[in-house]
Amino acid sequence: MREVAFIKQNKEKWLNFEKAIFGKTLKKPDELASLYVHLINDLSYAQTYYPKSKTILYLNNLAARAFQKIYKTKREDTNRFVHFWKTEVPLIMYQYRRYVLYAFLLFGAFVAMGALSAANDDSFVRLILGDQYVNMTLENIEKGDPVAVYKSGSNWGGFIAITMNNLYVGILSFIYGIFGGFGTAYILLRNGIMLGSFQYFFYDQGVLWESIRGIWIHGAMEIFAIVIEGAAGLILGASILFPRTYSRLTSFKMGVKDGVKILISTFPFTFCAGFLEGFVTRYSNVMPNMVSVGIISITLGVISYYYLIYPHIVNKKLKTYHAII
Repeated sequence: MREVAFIKQNKEKWLNFEKAIFGKTLKKPDELASLYVHLINDLSYAQTYYPKSKTILYLNNLAARAFQKIYKTKREDTNRFVHFWKTEVPLIMYQYRRYVLYAFLLFGAFVAMGALSAANDDSFVRLILGDQYVNMTLENIEKGDPVAVYKSGSNWGGFIAITMNNLYVGILSFIYGIFGGFGTAYILLRNGIMLGSFQYFFYDQGVLWESIRGIWIHGAMEIFAIVIEGAAGLILGASILFPRTYSRLTSFKMGVKDGVKILISTFPFTFCAGFLEGFVTRYSNVMPNMVSVGIISITLGVISYYYLIYPHIVNKKLKTYHAII
């Protein structure tokens, strides 16, 4: 069967299924499961005969959302909180994995811009970081403690202030996605250029390693979370610009819902980063390299696994379920 005929034959069924999943009138779990079986059969057929078609993306997206809807309805004995972190967020991350890639590519490009600008303009670092911070850091470097700034203030005071600021940046990055994603790109631009010029400044002063082993104790989770929050903002922007087969309003609602879930999922990592910055980073100059590198590796490994690897594992389990039914 030609793809056009396949789509024409099943279009009405798929649209009805969309209404059943996203409509206000809820169907019984058994009815949804029956519709779901038909959808998976169509998905398998499309994967076999139209492997490069966008129809597969549409059906796979619909199947993933249906899976969440059905199990949200049937999951009477499962803890909602556990399901959110264990299944719901990973499936959303897998669904929008392209936007995570876009966010990382954008942020990486902006970091490179910051580093290159600092390398070619002696005044750029002061323009971005401010004279007061640069002068203070130069004094700390002369004293042999490049990251002494993280020792200022109390542990709890630093933890609370830093965490609140990072939460504010993350929420702002998501909300600014409403401007077609360009607002989110601006937030990534600001933070990326700042990070790039910041790290080049330490490199230029010959203390790059000292800065890395100190700053990235909390920075691994903090920066990674900012990028994921940026991805959530890009998703919101794309839901407005590219509604696909949905109405623009429906697409926007879906973008808000999925984006908020991704945003919320970063909060524990942001709290953890704030805790490390307030209570651990200040001792980086006295701890062995093995300890600081170990903390950086663990924190980066945990957040990378959750957002980049675990979603594929959950999706694979979903595909196994498809095959069984």
